[in-house]
Amino acid sequence: MSKRRREKLVDPAHWASLRPFGLGEEKPNNYRSILDAFSDNRDNLAYAWRILNHGVCDGCALGTTGMRDWTLDQVHLCNVRLRLLRLNTAPAMDAALLSDVPSLEGRPARSLHELGRLPFPMVRRRGDKGFSRTSWDEALELVAQRVAASPPERLAFYMTSRGQPNENYYVAQKAVRALGTNSIDSAARLCHAPSTLALKGALGVAATTCSYSDLIGTDLVVFIGSNVAQNQPVMMKYLYHARKAGTRVAVVNTYREPAMERYWVPSNLESAVFGTVVTDRFFEVTVGGDIAFLNGVLKHMAERGWVDRAFVDSRTTGFPELERHLASQTWERLEAASGSNRTEMLDLARMLSEARTAVLVWSMGVTQTSTGEDAVRAIVNLGLSRGFVGRPHCGLMPVRGHSGVQGGAEMGAYATAFPGGAAIDAPNAARLSELWGFAVPSSPGMTAPEMVEAAHDGRLDVLFCSGGNFTEVLPDPQFVREALSSVPVRVHLDIVPSAQMLVPPGDVVVLLPAQTRYEMRGGVTETSTERRVIFNPEIPGPRIAQARAEWEVFSELVSRARPEMGPFVSFDGTAAIREEIARVVPNYGLMATLREEGDQFQYGGSLLCAGWEFPTPDGKARFSPVSVPDTEREDGTFLVAARRGKQFNSMVQGELDAHTGARRSSVLINARDAEAIGAGQGAQLVLSNANGSLVGQAMFAPVARGTVQVHWPEGNVLLDSHRRSAASGIPDYTAAVRIRLDGAAGAEDAAGSGPGAAGRPEPTGSHL
Repeated sequence: MSKRRREKLVDPAHWASLRPFGLGEEKPNNYRSILDAFSDNRDNLAYAWRILNHGVCDGCALGTTGMRDWTLDQVHLCNVRLRLLRLNTAPAMDAALLSDVPSLEGRPARSLHELGRLPFPMVRRRGDKGFSRTSWDEALELVAQRVAASPPERLAFYMTSRGQPNENYYVAQKAVRALGTNSIDSAARLCHAPSTLALKGALGVAATTCSYSDLIGTDLVVFIGSNVAQNQPVMMKYLYHARKAGTRVAVVNTYREPAMERYWVPSNLESAVFGTVVTDRFFEVTVGGDIAFLNGVLKHMAERGWVDRAFVDSRTTGFPELERHLASQTWERLEAASGSNRTEMLDLARMLSEARTAVLVWSMGVTQTSTGEDAVRAIVNLGLSRGFVGRPHCGLMPVRGHSGVQGGAEMGAYATAFPGGAAIDAPNAARLSELWGFAVPSSPGMTAPEMVEAAHDGRLDVLFCSGGNFTEVLPDPQFVREALSSVPVRVHLDIVPSAQMLVPPGDVVVLLPAQTRYEMRGGVTETSTERRVIFNPEIPGPRIAQARAEWEVFSELVSRARPEMGPFVSFDGTAAIREEIARVVPNYGLMATLREEGDQFQYGGSLLCAGWEFPTPDGKARFSPVSVPDTEREDGTFLVAARRGKQFNSMVQGELDAHTGARRSSVLINARDAEAIGAGQGAQLVLSNANGSLVGQAMFAPVARGTVQVHWPEGNVLLDSHRRSAASGIPDYTAAVRIRLDGAAGAEDAAGSGPGAAGRPEPTGSHL
């Protein structure tokens, strides 16, 4: 095990600004955020403080417990967690507001959340103006009767990653399978299914191969389609220490994210005062240019002998085929498709060749495209070429953006996988049937986009959503609303009201109030990006009297709909659930030992594939030839990618993005492209295609030529709901659009130009 390199005490070479605390710079005011959180939670300050000090963070998946973690012995508290805090401390809403749904329609999600917690079960029937109170018994009986009367193929269940613990996921997926279907899907699959598939095929594992501590002291960190400054802020603290220890950082993206260049870490005095220059080199690619760019980097490395041949020859298979495949891809083709050039590709190749250790990090800017699986394979190829896996300060890291997603995947809340990631097939179904004592279906279920399609076609009787908001998460929101209103029975089990609850019922809509992770008796667990399973104790505090744990709701639903199955999904408490998880889910054998605050384990140890031992059939890692996607598109179009602003997942938390200065209506566009269409700063632009149109204001930004970025979920109106990745069925959150000045009807649409003009409509920028 190599030792961590010594950090410099003070390092002026990495200072971002001499202005104290970045005064006047475009950046969040982190200390103001603390005051805002104090104000927002002033009616429950003691409870909020206990959550921050004793709860496991329900924000991103970096996994702090209290305000500490296992990477640095320092305090960790970020804007994301502070902004989410109110969802846990809010009192019950005035239920009378839901009796008049038309008065709430059109409100932004943030406004709905601010109304407060769902207070008790409610029901709305077709023709009703709004919701009326009902009892848990009546609500569950209504749903159970329809479930019992429906064939399993007409049932669908979805779970958000909103603070969901492993226990909820496990019981829910088991309950759904007890009802005779595998149609349970989750945000875990929507976000990183391409990563799971590509990693499993190449390495035999399906999660981050290293630990966060490997970032500090590695020679190089490469971020591809990932904006951790916005989405996983605690990681910026790790990067601050990594920079002081000599780590270099490279970013491959369509947009030169300001916060990935310079960042002020509020809890580190040096960085808080002077800021930190984060990135050494930024490599700009066009939307969808990631595969071509990475292939070009690896082509350079192969041609120059910069590949670790000893590792490749002894520990991997498939490299000769990949090498021949790369040789057949011309530089002209790679340059045109990437929006970059061979010199830039060579520069990153040289950085990788000079690094003895490196960690490659990616996120949904890579995965949520129609070729997300191939994009991840291209990253894995690059990492394997230098043996950057299975040894200290090396790794492949699909960073998770929500505290529930890693566990959701591994508990089996997947339409396409059983617990532990096992494929849905007859042998694995038989194994689970023996373990559980009832027949488990052996055919894959419907994914979330397929559920919406089935609903739209009239092929669903019941749609049960545990959290989530399809109207804001999925492409083509009008199509989604039409689909939801076609389902006879919709159930929304959640903490606060959301827009999808307000969609008119097919026959009936049922609202059920859920508990937060901090309210669940017996405590619960989450799994972080680095595979650390962490115990979250119940936090004493005020309660919504009628809110229930989601695992209990799923268990009771089965008991009512199929009484003979009830005993198989009934548990005395969360400790009993953990005991069963330990028996059923591979890698989770220590689950039953988690009982108190601070209890945790990291499955697989600090490194997966340690010592280059790969759990594949032949014990070797596998390279995969990756073709450059078709880059043809209509002349006169731009490629648009969705991005985040001040928000958490689809929950928009503010109009202005303090990192970029962009408003929700901003259209981030290259200044030269804007000039070509006669658009000045702030000009009103209309983006349109066959799916819909969006009006926004031009904001000059360092994005690739021929590309623009708009905020998600506002930009979903431009997305094709049928465009998905081939293997995982992940929606594509990019599109080709035409742009004109608002009011310039009949004006000639502007063509994208420059290096970004050629490229398929897939992003490398972060968006979900």
